[in-house]
Amino acid sequence: MRYRRAQTEGGSYFFTVVTDQRRPFLCDPENITLLRSIFREIKKKHPFTIDAAVILPDHLHCLWTLPVGDSDYSMRWRLIKSAFSRQCGSQYSGIKTKSRENKKEQAVWQRRFWEHQIKNENDYNQHIDYIHYNPVKHGLTEAPSQWPLSSFRHHVSKGFYEQNWGAGIKMKFEYQVGRE
Repeated sequence: MRYRRAQTEGGSYFFTVVTDQRRPFLCDPENITLLRSIFREIKKKHPFTIDAAVILPDHLHCLWTLPVGDSDYSMRWRLIKSAFSRQCGSQYSGIKTKSRENKKEQAVWQRRFWEHQIKNENDYNQHIDYIHYNPVKHGLTEAPSQWPLSSFRHHVSKGFYEQNWGAGIKMKFEYQVGRE
């Protein structure tokens, strides 16, 4: 089956990338270091802007903007996921890799990822809010500011959020925002 994905050159996209069987290994410090290093490598070779991101134990969310004239986010995710899978092996955080049926492939990530093309400024802002609120949604913290693996603090330093944004409240998002 061939999946059809929206692709607009220079567009902005929200992504959800999930670990295989939702194994919670992403927040291990060695895995964070490796993942950040791989993102830097791929961004050097295939530029894009990370507008917002959060890494949780079993999945991550990002909002990227691609350069003008470029719409190939799938290639970037393929490179990121495959480099991480090759380099982490079973040495990090107890990841038990297994071969997928009839393939010599490590089962570190789910095979696909969720993507949503950002339609307008409201859609963009809603998805950034969703990314930053996600640790609270999953019961990992009581406030976005408490989660260290997020771009939230960067957004606070730029004046986009108050430090206590999202604390002590249950936020609701439009149905299509952040569908995992």
